[in-house]
Amino acid sequence: MQDTRILMITGDYAEDYETMVPFQTLLACGYSVHAVCPGKKAGDSIATSIHDFEGAQTYSEKRGHNFTLNATFDDIRVETYGALVIPGGRAPEYLRLDPKVLAMVRHFFDADKPVAAVCHAAQLLAASGVLKGRTCSAYPACRPDVELAGGIYADIAIDDAVTDGKLVTAPAWPAHPAWLRQFMAVLAA
Repeated sequence: MQDTRILMITGDYAEDYETMVPFQTLLACGYSVHAVCPGKKAGDSIATSIHDFEGAQTYSEKRGHNFTLNATFDDIRVETYGALVIPGGRAPEYLRLDPKVLAMVRHFFDADKPVAAVCHAAQLLAASGVLKGRTCSAYPACRPDVELAGGIYADIAIDDAVTDGKLVTAPAWPAHPAWLRQFMAVLAA
């Protein structure tokens, strides 16, 4: 394992499992993970939502946990981080409107650093202009975002993940084992 500090950009109504599971897993594996949200400081929390697959035409949504941020967004210097994690849920749809967030995401691609994105995080990748020619999985409703941004949508099983260079993506939280395994392999390379 390399000595990697990982930045997690998240926000209110990020998907609960897609925020808490990678955060705790990476910490348990010895990585330093800083979770931030625009407009919030270390010690503040975000509200999460739980998306479940219960047989309807799309996922259902329920209120999740309060997730405590451990770093202050305005203090972040992206050049000091070796990798980026972007959870899905509803947060990416409004985070993509923040120019500072978009610049942060672009930094990781411009510097060829590992990036893990799951589910609706593809909306943030698309808005950042980093998907052209890259293979990217996401929740199926985000396929147009990926393709309109010039990406190649990976239509894979909901419990699978895909790696394209240093970008690791997955359709939703059921892919955590594959997604995190692939991301940690990229981190270790």
